[in-house]
Amino acid sequence: MHTLSIKQLLQQLQQQQISSVELTQTYLDRIAKYNTQLNAVVWHDAEHSLKQAKRIDELRIKSPDSLGKLAGIPLLNKDIFCTQDEPTTCASASLKDYHSPFDATIVHNCKQADMVMLGKCNMDEFAMGGSNENSVYGAVANPWDITRVPGGSSGGSSSAAAARLAPGVTGTDTGGSIRQPAAFCGITGIKPSYGVISRFGMIAFASSLDQAGP
Repeated sequence: MHTLSIKQLLQQLQQQQISSVELTQTYLDRIAKYNTQLNAVVWHDAEHSLKQAKRIDELRIKSPDSLGKLAGIPLLNKDIFCTQDEPTTCASASLKDYHSPFDATIVHNCKQADMVMLGKCNMDEFAMGGSNENSVYGAVANPWDITRVPGGSSGGSSSAAAARLAPGVTGTDTGGSIRQPAAFCGITGIKPSYGVISRFGMIAFASSLDQAGP
């Protein structure tokens, strides 16, 4: 399943060829297997993710028309986005144990689309770096060669995406922090035009330049 695109996975979910629980467990297993070496994911709660997936599977049987457009697709978020159900630290000791009382708009919208929240990705502290070596959680490794960096500041996101730890991962880009780590890890990252995606709940680096993207 981890080799399929989001579109392909959605088709299989909608046709009930696979369940969201099976898909979510696949990625949780990959996180457990590979993240020790990569250090790309800094927080996840398997029980909570599987509970979300189970709810979506039940709705797909009882009320499929009520589901969002991305129902059942797992998602990892960069630790720069405020999340109500997960800690938000921006990879800094100064935000240790901080829990936001609200979700960032991008996270809220993904939840409204019924995506399954898998956890939070490592990053350069407060997005200030280009190699993902500046994190309270330690450096992130490039999955193609763990002796090399994955780029930054969204290095945890790019490493996780390239290692197929989730079918979708969010990041932020101020001066290249999605595009550069994507290039380092041999994948595609997009910085949407400024203002297309709300910055609400995204901890600022340089707010007149910051932009969220996939």
